[in-house]
Amino acid sequence: MGLLLLLTSTLLSSYFHPGRVANAQPLFTIKDVTLSIEPSTDVTRDTNVTLRCQAIVSSSGQEPLSREYTIYKDDNTVYTKTSSTSEDLLYPLPSARASNTGMYMCGINIEDKQKTSRAKKLTVTGLSKPVLRLNKGVVSEGEELTARCTAPGETGSIFFFFYEDSEEILRRQVNSNQTEAKLRISSVGIHKIHCAYKVLITADSIKSEESNTATVSVKELSVAPVIEIFSQHKIYEGDQLVILCTISNFPRSSESVRLDLTQGTQLLGRGDTKVNHSMVALAKDPGEFECRLEMGHVVKVAKKTISVTELFSVPTLTMSPAEVFQKDYMTLTCKSESYASERLGKKELTYTLEPPDSPLTPKDNGVFLGKVLLYDFNYTCVAQAKGIMKHSNTLTVRPKVSVSTPKISVVGRAVLGQPFKILCQSDTGSLPINYTLLRDYDQLSTTSVKQVFQQALFTVSITKPDEISKYMCEAKNSHKEAPLSKRLNATVIVPLTHPTLTVIPDLLEISEGDHLYLICGIKGTTPVTFKWYRVGNEQPLHTTTTYKNNSDYQVHPLSKEHSGMYYCEAFNHANNVIRSDRVTIEVRLALWKKALIGGFCLLAVSVLVVVCVLCFRSKRVRVDRAAVSVWSKRPPEAANDEESSEVSNEPDVEYTEVVHPQPADPARVPVRKGTDTVYSELQNSPHGAADHHDYQGSVEYAELNGEQPEINHYHPEVSNYQDLPVPVD
Repeated sequence: MGLLLLLTSTLLSSYFHPGRVANAQPLFTIKDVTLSIEPSTDVTRDTNVTLRCQAIVSSSGQEPLSREYTIYKDDNTVYTKTSSTSEDLLYPLPSARASNTGMYMCGINIEDKQKTSRAKKLTVTGLSKPVLRLNKGVVSEGEELTARCTAPGETGSIFFFFYEDSEEILRRQVNSNQTEAKLRISSVGIHKIHCAYKVLITADSIKSEESNTATVSVKELSVAPVIEIFSQHKIYEGDQLVILCTISNFPRSSESVRLDLTQGTQLLGRGDTKVNHSMVALAKDPGEFECRLEMGHVVKVAKKTISVTELFSVPTLTMSPAEVFQKDYMTLTCKSESYASERLGKKELTYTLEPPDSPLTPKDNGVFLGKVLLYDFNYTCVAQAKGIMKHSNTLTVRPKVSVSTPKISVVGRAVLGQPFKILCQSDTGSLPINYTLLRDYDQLSTTSVKQVFQQALFTVSITKPDEISKYMCEAKNSHKEAPLSKRLNATVIVPLTHPTLTVIPDLLEISEGDHLYLICGIKGTTPVTFKWYRVGNEQPLHTTTTYKNNSDYQVHPLSKEHSGMYYCEAFNHANNVIRSDRVTIEVRLALWKKALIGGFCLLAVSVLVVVCVLCFRSKRVRVDRAAVSVWSKRPPEAANDEESSEVSNEPDVEYTEVVHPQPADPARVPVRKGTDTVYSELQNSPHGAADHHDYQGSVEYAELNGEQPEINHYHPEVSNYQDLPVPVD
């Protein structure tokens, strides 16, 4: 156990030893990398240029970091160096050349962390002057010479150009500063040779000045071709020609010799030392003959031109009349405008028509007559005399097709009172075609159709539907009578009018639960689209399209929520939207609801009446009971007195209600709650004193709650009714 603790402490002490921090990898960051070009980004040739790469690096340690610098030119690595110092990397370009021109960048790599500078362009101007050297200054015809062009001190990929008398004759690309070329001078005499070069740079090239000029003298060989033509002084078509091609000063060298006799692009003959050719002269052929000598690389040519007079000109073929229709008669005339009368008689020149199976019949020399076919046909005229045959240009006879009876129709829709277009068109007929619109045989306007895509359109307007049948049109493309179309038959759309909105049932009879019909009617051409609206709602309640002049919108069952203002709109193909007047619909209560409400009202009134009657009777019973309790025990005299008082003619009696509180008798239980009331009948005398009659002038009424009327009882409730009204008669 002790050994384990000792080992652990040793490891911990070594782990946390200060020297360990020094051995740890320091932290760092690459802040920036910049590239500078010294002395400038634009320099001339032979300038010493230095590329400076500067990296700003921050680190946590004292030991230098290992840095890997890389120089790039046009995205290609040109230099790499590893350094352990913080000094700038210098990349020299001594005696800069044009090939050093390009985009440069500098990069740095530390512990797999990389950063690259911004690119900068170096431009080096100026090239060295090229130098030309020739191996010979004098050569013979066809002899080869060697030319060497050098670009002193230049590097890179170079294009060399060679010139003969300022004309480029050769170019060559190499990766060095010099090249050789084998040149062969084509003609005899003194020639100037020079060269130039271009240094290729990515996306650019720089051209040098011209080199020195070297003079080459080319000596002519004595050998030469000779051409001879044997004929009369004036050559006509058909004359026999003999052409001879030979060599003068024939060399006795071992080189091969070849002669070619040509006329234009036609090779007439070939030989080693002589070519002889015989032919008939033709005016149409080129009158230039060429004798060509080839000996090794030497080529010499001899030419000779002759003039051949025509016996007769190329015939022309014409047609009469200039325009023909199918199955019409036509005349074709074939004729040569000129001929050599000194060599050729008029009757010697004959004309034929090709193809031989042509349906036309010859009527005279060069005149042919016949019917036009139903389709296009090609004719060619052939003039012939003394073995010379000439063809005219091909004449294509395109028979025109007579126009067919036109058809008349309406483009789109014909709306009453609005302009619309009428189309007049024939199914067949050669263009141009003239179409004329007529109204009851009166010409209105004419239009000419000259292209296939054109149409004969006429704009008209009518005020009555039956006017449309008055229109017709005719078509014409020849001298013949123009066919006339049928009368125009088309539906005329009458714009909508007289919109009405009918409500069923009657507006005064609309109740909840009814079946409501909103019938929208119009006058005009169907189909019609109807829309129903409720005021306040932009969206239609219902939309329908029908071929009738009316339509309805049904609402079932009706409720109070359907009350409001309604209207309808309608439109047809005339695109005129019309709107009806607004109708106000008020949905009343249903009859059973009215009856129910009336029943409830009657029931309420009945209940109220019953309650009132019961209340009245209840009060009357109270009064009656009170009266019985007082008067039933009264002596008959009192009753008589009462009757007498009722029928007496005494003045009005004022009654004063006097309440006498009575002490309560706790020994007795009251039969009925109430108040002890004493009514005193007071009769006002003229003198203010009460008069006494033969009956007791003052009667005191006491409400007795028992069978002993003489005892008055007091109830606690009496205190609540101390101020009762005093009845006044």
